[in-house]
Amino acid sequence: MDIGAPFFKLGMFGEDASLAVAACLGIGFGFFLERAGFGSSRKLTAQFYLTDWSVLKVMFTAIVTAMVGVYVLTAIGWLDFSKIYLVPTFLLPQIVGGLVFGVGFIVGGYCPGTSVAGIATGKVDALVYALGMIAGIVLYAESFESLFSGWSEATPLGQVTLPTVLGLPYGVLVIAVVALALGAFVLAGRVEAAFRQRG
Repeated sequence: MDIGAPFFKLGMFGEDASLAVAACLGIGFGFFLERAGFGSSRKLTAQFYLTDWSVLKVMFTAIVTAMVGVYVLTAIGWLDFSKIYLVPTFLLPQIVGGLVFGVGFIVGGYCPGTSVAGIATGKVDALVYALGMIAGIVLYAESFESLFSGWSEATPLGQVTLPTVLGLPYGVLVIAVVALALGAFVLAGRVEAAFRQRG
């Protein structure tokens, strides 16, 4: 079978078409976020209180689906994995960024995507969160050259993947992640049941 994807990287459509595809995918993503209840800050923060594990279940399902899909499509020769862009790892700034993101998620009750889903359904707290996020982005961008330009590229590790770090074949890692997800789903169900009994 001839390689058929990724479509944009292989020149099957141009930048205008790629933007149209991205817009459609974004709207679809937002729709399903809202349908899953993730346009509500109460639903999202319930994960941190261990009373509702929907965030873990949905995100783990998405990760496993994408991982299995990429593996299968690559294995049958329909996807050229080497054409998929991997974000380079800068360990320290990305750890700090992840912590800032996590604190913002807990305090504000949204992440960037879910805040947009909340705005689409008229939630004022989502709008306030998004405005704060935009203000933070602008502040970071305006102060980047003077404060963050060197630090943002500290501890570079290049393009790192779990198979290379762990020394495992990609297929073995896929099986391990699927097993981990199934175990997480069982754990989540038990913890949710325990909290329901307390309530």
